Amino acid sequence: MKIVIINSLHELKGKLHADETNFLLLYKRGGDISECALKNISNIGIGSINIYSADVSLVRDIHSEFNIKTVPSFMEFKGFELKNIYKGCHETEFFNNLLIGSVFKKDYEEKQQKRVTVYSTPSCSWCTRLKVYLDSKSVKYKDIDISKNQKIADDLVKRSGQKGVPQTEINGKIIVGFDQVKLDSMLGI
Repeated sequence: MKIVIINSLHELKGKLHADETNFLLLYKRGGDISECALKNISNIGIGSINIYSADVSLVRDIHSEFNIKTVPSFMEFKGFELKNIYKGCHETEFFNNLLIGSVFKKDYEEKQQKRVTVYSTPSCSWCTRLKVYLDSKSVKYKDIDISKNQKIADDLVKRSGQKGVPQTEINGKIIVGFDQVKLDSMLGI
């Protein structure tokens, strides 16, 4: 973890990136509570995150832009938008948990299992190949034998425009046939 000193609002805006979570500590050098916050943030154990800091004694345009009246204020940005402000001095563990929850949440959500349903019949060799492939990639799926339920088969034709199997539904989108490229793309494999 590295604390990067910011000298102006313009410089801060140049550091913020769309779709990224960024943090800025506004503090006043020499203030007891500000020094406490700066010290505890310096002890954060997450290595790859840059946290920006600005001393309001030297940088006067950031706190006025975001209507910050008291320091220290630990500001969380999502892209260019201010999402949260945490005022005062908090323990290092608080800041660690905050960063883990905010920065790594996106990665966690992207890795979450998607809803996968395979529509198949017992005599379909491509259906078997598809299921073997999904099993090899540890993808959990619900297998529905449409030969046993005409209503589901009719509904599937209405939704996809196709009668053939296999058909794979991933989070509401249907892939007809065993299209490994599309499957990999939609499943994030």
